[in-house]
Amino acid sequence: MNNSLASTISDFLKMHSPFSNLSVDELETISLSISVLSLDKNETLFKIGDELHNKFYVVASGLMHISLIADAEETLIDKPSVGEVFGLRPFFAKNNYATTAKAIQDSIIYAIPVAVFKPIIAKNTVVLDFLLQNFASSSSDTSENLGGNQSTDGGKSYETPNEIQFFQALEYNKNPLLVSGDETIQNVAQKMTDSLLGCALVHHQNIPLGIVTDVDLRKKVATGRFYITALTNKIMSAPVITVPENTSLAEAQLLMLQNNITHLCVTVDGTDKTAIVGVISQQDLIFAQASNPGVLIKEIKRAPNSAELHNIRLKFEEFIQNSIQKKIPLSHIHTIAGEVNNALIKRAIDLVILDLGSPPVRFSWFSIGSQGRKEQLLFTDQNSFLVYEDVAFDKNQIVKDYFLRLANKVVEILEKVGYSANSNKYTASNPEYCKSFSEWSEQFSGWILKPGDKSNEISTLFFDYEIAYGSIEIEEQLNDVVFDRLENAKKFLAYLGAETLKRPAPLTFFKQFNIEEEGIHKELFDIKNRAILHLVDAARVLILSHKVKGINNTFLRFKQLAMIEPKYAEIYLNAAEAFVVLAKIRTKEGLKNNSNGQYILLEELSKSDREKLKNALAPMRELEEIIKNKFQLTYFM
Repeated sequence: MNNSLASTISDFLKMHSPFSNLSVDELETISLSISVLSLDKNETLFKIGDELHNKFYVVASGLMHISLIADAEETLIDKPSVGEVFGLRPFFAKNNYATTAKAIQDSIIYAIPVAVFKPIIAKNTVVLDFLLQNFASSSSDTSENLGGNQSTDGGKSYETPNEIQFFQALEYNKNPLLVSGDETIQNVAQKMTDSLLGCALVHHQNIPLGIVTDVDLRKKVATGRFYITALTNKIMSAPVITVPENTSLAEAQLLMLQNNITHLCVTVDGTDKTAIVGVISQQDLIFAQASNPGVLIKEIKRAPNSAELHNIRLKFEEFIQNSIQKKIPLSHIHTIAGEVNNALIKRAIDLVILDLGSPPVRFSWFSIGSQGRKEQLLFTDQNSFLVYEDVAFDKNQIVKDYFLRLANKVVEILEKVGYSANSNKYTASNPEYCKSFSEWSEQFSGWILKPGDKSNEISTLFFDYEIAYGSIEIEEQLNDVVFDRLENAKKFLAYLGAETLKRPAPLTFFKQFNIEEEGIHKELFDIKNRAILHLVDAARVLILSHKVKGINNTFLRFKQLAMIEPKYAEIYLNAAEAFVVLAKIRTKEGLKNNSNGQYILLEELSKSDREKLKNALAPMRELEEIIKNKFQLTYFM
């Protein structure tokens, strides 16, 4: 690769995590090793069952869809866009791909050799942490993605902790299989099979001597190098790598990467001179990172009714609270919450279809608003719309009646789960928002070409859509319509910009918080309308002006804008951080008061949170100036 191209790639990578944590020399080494791939729309990079590549990937341009087969249904679990990594399985698992990666747009992909990157993450725990979280959060069902059953090497399922355990000591098998080096390979292999374990520790008086894994059996015995009648000490790996009992996930993963192994022996003091107390497997690491959301999603899929779904959603509130207390990045919590919310919606729809019978045509259920942006952590309003395939005119009413019955029942179930149907009725149960594809195409075209016909809620809700259930093809076709119309939509973008500037000010002329002066929320601060939605609206209109698909989340929109418009990068990055601060304060207050967190009694905030809240309002004035200049808002003023 020529140095000019490598330099361009290096400049791109250093703007994105985890590459922003690397040195100049490390970035240069990586950039020189990268292969540049060009994928056409709908072209597959890898699919379920393919052998693992010796590379992982970064989206340089375009958009990918990562999907898996769950319960005989193809499920979208991730949508990597520009700057995001995917295909990390070669780092953390040994079996074949459990997902399919397909380009949804013409895309340019950077392929990074795993062998080049491994030495870097072996000495950089920040990068390792990022990759682990990314892999776990994009693996919707961890046990299926690892290609095994729900048990780890200890034969137990991690279904109890209500927290992300990445920053804690690991759970591991405390009853490992112990064998003697004088036993035959056949005898040890039989014990491993009977115990459903992937390894056996070779010991003498409970002191570790070595380890035999299923990999050893495949490579050394199945290939004919050793007979099954040979002694186990002939094929064991020695010395075994040992760790103490309080080893963290990051420490364990680092040792596995450094030594290219899949198991660690836990001893009393972490050396091979003291007694064995357990074994940590590679699967334990992945379960520790993402088991809890994965278990909740499994429970959701099995839930027989709305009452059980409500109980699961309450469990997830505990997860959110614990995650915030442990300072888990809010962007990570939002990602997981989005998957759990989607799983609840999917199960509600599945339950209704079981009752009503199969749909007459294909359809898609879209979440909009905070659910569509994957920013919903609390029990707030549900917002949605439904699109079904076009049918002959004489059949349209019959088909629509079916989907309206379905939507009404789904909305009822979700209300029982805890998501109230909003007072404005922006839900698929409203006939106005349950329509055929052609009708929706006309609707979005009208909103874009004739702005101002509807209130600001339209732009707030319907242009932050995310498919929650149904046909991905319908979503792609809808994207094509919307972004085609945006090519000549200066008036529409100016309208959105003007509406953004109409939001009520968060501070008074004297820089004091603008609290409610009357009504049931008197003397409370409306953090949603006076703060958060300023940032949400600004990010939306700015990202739409650049025709960027696939990025709905406000935090990620500002991050993307910082790359697209470098001269405003500092403002956009400050806005991204401000959004995180505001969302965290709202979530903490909502959990504390069992509310949606919209209205806050400022006197109850800590001095630190009050200061953070005021500082988070600072980027809003600069965003207003950008919007005024960019969209020439005198047209509407």
